Amino acid sequence: MSTVETVGRNSLREHTTLRLGGPARRFVVAETTDDLVAHVRKLDEEGEPVLLVGGGSNLVVGDAGFDGTVVSIATTGWSDDFRTVAAGQDWDTYVAATVAAGLGGLECLSGIPGRAGATPIQNVGAYGCEISQVLESIELYDRRDREVRTVPADELGFAYRTSVLKGTDSGVVLSVRFRLADDGLSVPVRYAELARRLGVDIGERVPVARVREAVLALRRGKGMVLDPDDHDTWSAGSFFTNPVVPEAELPRVLERIADVVGAEAAVPKYPADGGVKLSAAWLIERAGFGKGHPGPGGRVSLSTKHTLALTNRGGATTADLLALARQVRDGVLERFGVELRPEPLLVNCEL
Repeated sequence: MSTVETVGRNSLREHTTLRLGGPARRFVVAETTDDLVAHVRKLDEEGEPVLLVGGGSNLVVGDAGFDGTVVSIATTGWSDDFRTVAAGQDWDTYVAATVAAGLGGLECLSGIPGRAGATPIQNVGAYGCEISQVLESIELYDRRDREVRTVPADELGFAYRTSVLKGTDSGVVLSVRFRLADDGLSVPVRYAELARRLGVDIGERVPVARVREAVLALRRGKGMVLDPDDHDTWSAGSFFTNPVVPEAELPRVLERIADVVGAEAAVPKYPADGGVKLSAAWLIERAGFGKGHPGPGGRVSLSTKHTLALTNRGGATTADLLALARQVRDGVLERFGVELRPEPLLVNCEL
């Protein structure tokens, strides 16, 4: 096992895609699954606070940092059949490999930053596909009984952008196994924007490489593919989840929206468990927060390409980012009576 305690490595801004966050007291790197389990088990025995970090793409860390040990999950690789992947493997590199092998299932999730082990925690999704639709099982280290076990997908309590693993540190994902099709075709295209890009009807299956290329182009146009020279990608992706409004409350919400933007407005809405899902980006824009809307001192802003991304324009602090997030959240609530909730994990900070 290796422990790294240099100041540069301890700064969490070096380990998040937002490039924000204060120092950690200690920093350790786990390059094998055995090391990962051993590090976490030892730290738990010592009573040490632990923060698990993969790609840092869904993480907002306070300016005071983390008073404990950060465990960087750096395990890599996948099985010969491509279906099982290590938790620390860069996600898009893995997706590219499955596409190159002609395996379908993950192509709509191309270009998403981060590591493979985080995808079931968040039930990551994009362009009509969610991890829950293709996941078979995970290998998990349970910190409560200190055992490693296989957990099937149906025990993970998946819902929109969540699972039983989200918001708890009781388990450590070690590897992830997927159900992938081997006929070279994608899952049925379900997302209208992607279907238009591909020139196909909803429900059609398309060669996986075509879908990956189209998804990457769409994501680049929204600043959602990491680029160190593009501050629009210095973000945690979509900062707010699309709000799900219970069916009973929907008429009231739609009436309020109509009062603000006009009865003729076509409000984007989609079926969802427990109600109807509205577009957070649509609400944000119509609450007066356009692309590029600045936060404190211009050090943060909404992305110039996508209103759902809050971005670090350079020299920002986490406090700056959260001030902008509160402004957007409160503005949408005031205008439409809809509360937006953050998608990233907030560490030592809050809205």
